Amino acid sequence: ETYHPDTYALQVLAVYLANDKQAPFYLELIKNKQLTSNVRMYNRVSEIAGQFHVSVRAFEDVPLDSVAEAINEAFKQFEASGISESSLDRIKAQQETRFYQSLSSVLGKGFQLAQYNIFANDPGFVAQDIANILAVTPDDVMRVYNTYIKDKNYIAMSFVPKGQADLALTGSNVAKVTEEQIVAGAEDAIDLNQHVDYEPTPSSFDRSKEPEYSEAVKVTIPTVWQNELESGFGIWGIENTEVPLVEARIAIDGGLLLDPENQSGIANLVSEMLMLGTQQKTAAEFEASVDQLGASIDTAVENDKTTIRISSLAKNYNATMALVSEMLLQPRWDLQEFELLKQRTITRLKQQSANPNAIAFNQFNQLLYPDDNRGNNPLGSVQHVAQITIDDLKQFHQKYYVPSLASLLVVGNVSQDTVTKSLQPLVSDWASSDIQLSTLAKPTSPDKSTLYFYDVPGAKQSVLQIGYSALKATEADYFAASVMNYRLGGGGFASQLTQQLREGKGYTYGIFSDFEGSNNFAEFRIQSNVRSNVTLESVALIKSIMAEYAENYAQQDLNTTQSFLTRSSARAFETANAKLSMLENISQYDMPVNYVSAQQSVVKEMDVERIKELARRYADPEKMIWLVVGDAESQLNRLEQLGFGQPVLLNPKTNN
Repeated sequence: ETYHPDTYALQVLAVYLANDKQAPFYLELIKNKQLTSNVRMYNRVSEIAGQFHVSVRAFEDVPLDSVAEAINEAFKQFEASGISESSLDRIKAQQETRFYQSLSSVLGKGFQLAQYNIFANDPGFVAQDIANILAVTPDDVMRVYNTYIKDKNYIAMSFVPKGQADLALTGSNVAKVTEEQIVAGAEDAIDLNQHVDYEPTPSSFDRSKEPEYSEAVKVTIPTVWQNELESGFGIWGIENTEVPLVEARIAIDGGLLLDPENQSGIANLVSEMLMLGTQQKTAAEFEASVDQLGASIDTAVENDKTTIRISSLAKNYNATMALVSEMLLQPRWDLQEFELLKQRTITRLKQQSANPNAIAFNQFNQLLYPDDNRGNNPLGSVQHVAQITIDDLKQFHQKYYVPSLASLLVVGNVSQDTVTKSLQPLVSDWASSDIQLSTLAKPTSPDKSTLYFYDVPGAKQSVLQIGYSALKATEADYFAASVMNYRLGGGGFASQLTQQLREGKGYTYGIFSDFEGSNNFAEFRIQSNVRSNVTLESVALIKSIMAEYAENYAQQDLNTTQSFLTRSSARAFETANAKLSMLENISQYDMPVNYVSAQQSVVKEMDVERIKELARRYADPEKMIWLVVGDAESQLNRLEQLGFGQPVLLNPKTNN
């Protein structure tokens, strides 16, 4: 259970066995036997007891008996060798970093105080908690393995494709699963407002009285420093000494937009290959070097940039940045790792093709950006990924990974002078280039709404994606439109979409809307999963809410919006990630350092008529793309009643 002394060693055990390229499970299941591209293992603790989980998604057509055999073999290897002091120190360093990260905000501190008070009977358990983390020994790890894992009973579940039960573990019993039938009107039998008598839990204060609000707290904007190297590499930073951590991001312009027409996914492959070793270190050695510092380095391709995210203990910042420089300038380009990465990427793409949420996201992007690769899947396509070579990656890296397209954002317990000195390898060894990337025009917004449908036969939920190409982050109305959207769908439980579709009707567990823009992307999007049998009712209600939003918007709606947006800004720059987002806005969109003050003025000066004007202009339900992913047999024809004409079926069945 939570905070039992053995939970600390069990957590180390889960990390050691499966979470890196030196782990017994990685070596046995992924590298040696090539049964899968991923093994997940975790120790989950709760108030009464904990659970130890192993999860493996095997490659296509792999019998799960062979996976079970490999799991047992990996456990045997651990029994024979245990865990070394160096491996244990590496894991502890990672845990120490995450521990400090959890306390870097007021919310995090408050959560931990409550957590400690409830489960440890001591709100001041923080010192003992970190002491317990750092006190784990190799003998402790082996002891908890023998106590809780070895030769203990377990539940094993096999999930296999339909018609391939022979792949399941030998001796498995077929699970009894009752599928809910899609029946229109079934919700009428449920009274969401019926009274229920129950004995409330005693409380030490009167919960019927809402606490008084304090005066709005003035936003304190952190001090920002800036520098630019001769190569064009820009640096923005904020020094913060509250916790002994440094968080940083290196952003390289381009991202998904740089994928050639016949090589979709290459930007993603390049970014992932950077993590798979350097000229001096294998993938396993590089990963171990990062972990030993208590650091983390990871890469991600986004819409119009590639981001390298860096987290480090302040005392290890210079050593961490040395590894980042090595990774950027001297990739290993290991052919075996590359082939495994391609196989892993193709597996993910195939998984997405059977996931309604992924289908909806990818299909909507294609509808939103039909004329260029902004609508492509960042992972690429199965066909293109299979054909991309290691030489293609080298050429892409040489052409686009250049300092003139890069910037560093850094926040934490580190000075401007230390940051500048840490970049010397990049200054001296990173070849400069004058390459320029063009800005793409915004797609034409639809002049009338069209409803599209993607068929997932038998789906018990429908996935909704609704929106259009709206505002870039640099356009004058971008922030004002977000203010308008707060009561529509951006304010969580304060939004009308949530109040009516979730709280009022019970159609969905969650629904939200937002404006998201950059220099090249401009989107307004409403997203939700609803019960299949209320697909039409849900879409019709969304349409009605949007159509009436401007007309019904009142002063009370504005008061709620202004109260939240002004008061919440007091914590706008509390965490390192929040400060990094601030630096990102300043560096990417040429915003002034005090842009938040200007945004606060927009909120305070907003009036009801301005909100109505923005709603009519930017949230018109008659000029949007409406996409439903669900069961066509039961839902497609009903949607014609929405008033947008016959729905367009994106994947019609073909007769072979």
